[in-house]
Amino acid sequence: MSLLRLTFLGTSAAQPTLHRNLSGLAVKADADLLLFDCGEGSQRQMVRYGTGFSVDAVFFTHFHADHYLGIIGFLRTLGMMGREHPVQLYGPPTARRVLHQAVHLGVDALAFPVEIHELKDGDVVRRGGYSVQAVGVDHRINALAYVLAEDERPGRFNVEKARALGVPEGPSFGKLQKGEAVTLADGTTVRPEDVVGTSRPGRKLVISGDTRPCASLVKASQDADLLVHESTFSDDEQERAIETRHSTAREAARVAREAGARRLILTHLSSRHDTDPTKLLVQAREEYKGPVEVAHDGLTVELPLRD
Repeated sequence: MSLLRLTFLGTSAAQPTLHRNLSGLAVKADADLLLFDCGEGSQRQMVRYGTGFSVDAVFFTHFHADHYLGIIGFLRTLGMMGREHPVQLYGPPTARRVLHQAVHLGVDALAFPVEIHELKDGDVVRRGGYSVQAVGVDHRINALAYVLAEDERPGRFNVEKARALGVPEGPSFGKLQKGEAVTLADGTTVRPEDVVGTSRPGRKLVISGDTRPCASLVKASQDADLLVHESTFSDDEQERAIETRHSTAREAARVAREAGARRLILTHLSSRHDTDPTKLLVQAREEYKGPVEVAHDGLTVELPLRD
């Protein structure tokens, strides 16, 4: 997988504002386009920010209305565009009941298949070159975080060493890079480990969904390239955060610090912080010394390959 790009479609908590839409995150993973949550208005944001509509799968963190109601209109739009191949929908238990209602709302049946899957903590969805793992988190209802983990990447191919060993350029180079041994004209066998370095770790993206800070998320976020964590409230709203099972910016930053995450992006902001999230950013930076920023609608981030 070469491309891993995030586009924040909505960064507001509970209700849309003039500047922020409801929860939605588009992730381009090479040829795949994934959505993580699909709040009301997400499809308009996809048009606005140019993500395209060729969505392969939607992963719902939970089924509070602000995180999933946008799927109703989005599926209808796909139908009007002539979609024929299936859309995969994933979410925690109640997904089959809730999403079945959403899919079949209205008079006209969809002209393409919609396949609904329920996930629990630890379940893994395998896709080409990467996986998406469900992680149980602490919210008012059954909720999941998701870990998108790229497969381990092959080591670097040493062209000069291959030439020195007498490997002819062309198909033989390709075989060695794929892990296949090559026999030379003189009968010598060159093995992949002779010319290919050690495997390199893939990238790791963690998306918290709505949650209190919890041990399961810290564990899942170990050494993540990026942790996208909700930060609905500030320090002076701590009681409200506990009551509603959300996190403050400081708590999100503590999760990132304890997990050793390489980067933190805060999202899912209360309308109190709609236009000026400075307080959230300051409090997070007091707790976590790595790169941290507050997401805004339309923010696009590409995660570079690990060396």
